[in-house]
Amino acid sequence: MKNPPSKSKIVFVSSFPPTQCGIATFTEDLTNAITHVFGESLVCEICDLTDKPKSAKNIAYTLNPKIKEDYIRVAQEINKDNAVKLVHVQHEFGLFGGEYGNYLSAFLAEIKKPIAFTFHSVIPNPDSELKLFLQHLVSFATTVFVMTKQSQKILMENYEIKEEIIEFMPHGTHLVKYENPDDLKEKFNFENRTILSTFGLLGEGKSIETALKALPEIIEHTPNILYLVIGKTHPNNIINNIDSYRNYLETLVNDLGLQNHVLFIDRYLELHELLDYLLATEIYLFTSKDPNQAVSGTFSYAMSCACPIIATSIPHTREVLTSDIGLIYEIGNSEQLAKATIQLLSNSDLRESMAFRAFQKTRESSWENTAIKHVHIYGKRVNQLMEIDYDYPAIKLDHLKKMTTPLGIIQFSKISIPDISSGYTLDDNARALIAMGMHYKLFREKDDLNYINIYLNFIKLCQKPNGTFINYVDKNGNEHLKNSYMHIEDSNARAIWALGTVISLKEYLPKATVESAFDCLVKCLPWAANIQSPRSIGFAIKGLYLYHSVTHDIRAVSIIKKLGKNLLAEYYINATEDWDWFEDRLTYANSILPEAMLYSYRITAEPTFKKVALKSFDFLLDKMFVNGHFKVISNNGWYQKNAEPQQYGEQPIDVACTIQTLDIFYKTFGMQKYKNMMKVAFSWFLGRNHLKQTMYNPITGGCYDGLEKENVNLNQGAESTICYLIARLIMESNRSSKHPQFIRKRIIKPKQVSAFGINVKPF
Repeated sequence: MKNPPSKSKIVFVSSFPPTQCGIATFTEDLTNAITHVFGESLVCEICDLTDKPKSAKNIAYTLNPKIKEDYIRVAQEINKDNAVKLVHVQHEFGLFGGEYGNYLSAFLAEIKKPIAFTFHSVIPNPDSELKLFLQHLVSFATTVFVMTKQSQKILMENYEIKEEIIEFMPHGTHLVKYENPDDLKEKFNFENRTILSTFGLLGEGKSIETALKALPEIIEHTPNILYLVIGKTHPNNIINNIDSYRNYLETLVNDLGLQNHVLFIDRYLELHELLDYLLATEIYLFTSKDPNQAVSGTFSYAMSCACPIIATSIPHTREVLTSDIGLIYEIGNSEQLAKATIQLLSNSDLRESMAFRAFQKTRESSWENTAIKHVHIYGKRVNQLMEIDYDYPAIKLDHLKKMTTPLGIIQFSKISIPDISSGYTLDDNARALIAMGMHYKLFREKDDLNYINIYLNFIKLCQKPNGTFINYVDKNGNEHLKNSYMHIEDSNARAIWALGTVISLKEYLPKATVESAFDCLVKCLPWAANIQSPRSIGFAIKGLYLYHSVTHDIRAVSIIKKLGKNLLAEYYINATEDWDWFEDRLTYANSILPEAMLYSYRITAEPTFKKVALKSFDFLLDKMFVNGHFKVISNNGWYQKNAEPQQYGEQPIDVACTIQTLDIFYKTFGMQKYKNMMKVAFSWFLGRNHLKQTMYNPITGGCYDGLEKENVNLNQGAESTICYLIARLIMESNRSSKHPQFIRKRIIKPKQVSAFGINVKPF
C-alpha cells in the first residue's frame, strides 16, 4: 500500500509568542486560523525571529535576527524540506538586523522556495536608498500582502511596485458573539459604569495622556465613566526596570483627580479575556500619535467587538472608520476627543447603530475568512501546492438551544440575538425536530431528548382537529393571523417529514416520543394524498417513506404512489430536451423533487420513477456544479426556463437539501460522484463560495442567513442554522462510517401490519 502524500507546508518567518508584539500575535492568529480551516491538508510552521530559542509545537526553525550568517543557515534548512511549498515573511523593518533590516537579503538570496511578504509598515515618501531596498525585497516575491488600500497606493506610486503582485488583505479579526455591553459588565463588576477603553502594549506612541486630559470634561457630562487602559508596557519601553511612561500616566491620573475613573489593567491578557473587556466597552478610544502608522490590530479588534470608535487620524482609521462607525479627531487634541466622546455618550441610538455597523464590517475580515483568502492566493500563485481540503468545524448546538424556548424554536434572530417578536413557525420546528433526531442518533446525548419533545409538542400544538396544521404562532403561543392568507402547504408537508423522521428512529428514541409522533402523523393520512404543490409532495413523500420504513403501513404505499404519479405528471408537462425538470423554473429546495422520485421508486419499484429521479437530478446537478464549483440557485427571480441563471442571493436551505439528496442517491446507487459532490457542496458553508467567506459561525454555532453579491447576511435565523446542522450531521455520519450502507432494492407487497401495538387498517 502506498503511503499517503505528505501535507503541504507553509513556513512563516516572524516573531512569535511568547514574544509580546503585535506581529507575533498577528502570526499566531493567522496560522491558528489556517490550521483550523485547513489543518488536515496544510501545515503551518514557524521560523521564529528571536535570540532566545523557545520550544513550541509549530516552531520548526529559529533565526537569530542579529546574526547575518543565521539567515543563510535557516534558508538552507528550509530548502531541504520538499513539503515546504511557500515561505511567508511577516515584514517590519525593526524585526531584522542590519540597516533597514537588510540582513534579510541573505535569506532571500539563499532560499529556493516561493516567497510571500506581508508588509506591516509601508513608509511613504521614501528616500532613494529605502526605495531601492524595498524594490529589492519585492523582486524575490510572488505576492505582497498589505492591510490598507493606502499602503497599496504607496507601494505603487512611491515605490513603483506593480499592482498585479500586490494583494489587499484587511487585518484579521476575531469572531465574537454580538452582545449588549451591559451583559458583560457584571463579569468585571462594572455594573452602573459607562466603559471607555484603550488596549495594546503601552508606550509613548499610544498617547494615552490625550484621553486622560479629555476625561474631566467627559466626566462632567457622564459622571459614572470608567476608562480602562488595558495592556502591559512594551518590553522595549522598560529601561533599567523603570517604566517611565506608565509612571507618567499614573502621576497624571492623580494630578487630574481621576483615581475613581481610570483603571490600569497591567497584564498581557488571554484573548478571551481581552475580547470580553472590549465587548463590555461603550466607546473605544484609539489615541495613537504616529501619523504614518499603516495599520492597527487594536483598532481592528475593537471594531470586531462592536465598539463605536473615536480615533486619531492615521491611514488605517481614515480608510476604515466611516461616519456610521465612529469619529476621527486630530492627533493629540484632547478637546476634540472630549467633544466627540460626549457626542456619542449623548446618543444611545447612534452608539448602537455604530456598534452594529462596526461588527458587520469586520465579519468579512474574520481570521477564518482571512485564512481562506490567504490560502486561495497561495494556491493561485504557487503551482506546487497540493489540493487543499477544508476541515469540518465541531458540531455545536449553542445557538439552536439559545433560539429555543419551552414553546419551540424562534423564527428569526438579530445577528445572534433571538428575536422573540418574530414568533414561531411549524416549518422551523419541524426542521429542528429532524436535526435533533439526527443528532441524537449519532451522539445519544440525553439533553437532545428534551429538545426533541419541545419541537414535537410544537407540531402537536399546530395540528388542527382535521389533521392539518397552522404554520405561524406569535410570541405568546397564539395562532397568528398570517395563517389565514399565507400559503402553508409546504409547512404541512414538512411536518409529515419531521414526524416520519421521529418514527423512523424508534430504535433510538423513547417509546412515548415515537408513539406521540405516530398519533400525530396518522391524523395526516386522510389529507396527505391531496397535496398539490411539487415541493410539498416531495416533503410528504420523504416523511411517508421514513414512516413506512419501520411501520410498513400499506396506506403510506398508496399515498406515495399517488403523490409520485402526480409529481411525475408535472415532469412530463414541463420537461423538454434541454430542461429535465418538474417546473418551468428552479427555485428553492429543488433537490427534494428528484429525491421524492427516488423514494417513490424505492417503495414501488416502478422503473419510470427511477429513470426520472436520475435524469432530473443530473439536470439539477449540472446547473449547480459548474467547473468543479458549487453554485446555489439564486433567489433573485430564480432560474427561469429558457433564460440565463440569476446571480447571487444564495441561501443555506438549498445547500442542505442538495447534500441530503446526494446522500440518499449515493447510498442507493453507490456512485462516487455523489459523495464527491456532497463534499464540494458542504464546503460552500466553509468558505468555498464567491466571497470566500464562511457561512457558519463557530463561536455561536449559528449559520448566516444568506450569501449576497458583496456581503453575508449576518442574521442567524432558525432556518439557516438548522439547515447547516442537518448538512453537518450528514457529513459527520458519512465520515464516521467506512463503507456506505447501500439500500437494497425490494418491491413492497401490500400487507396489513401493526405499528407499535396500534392496529393499522387500510382505508
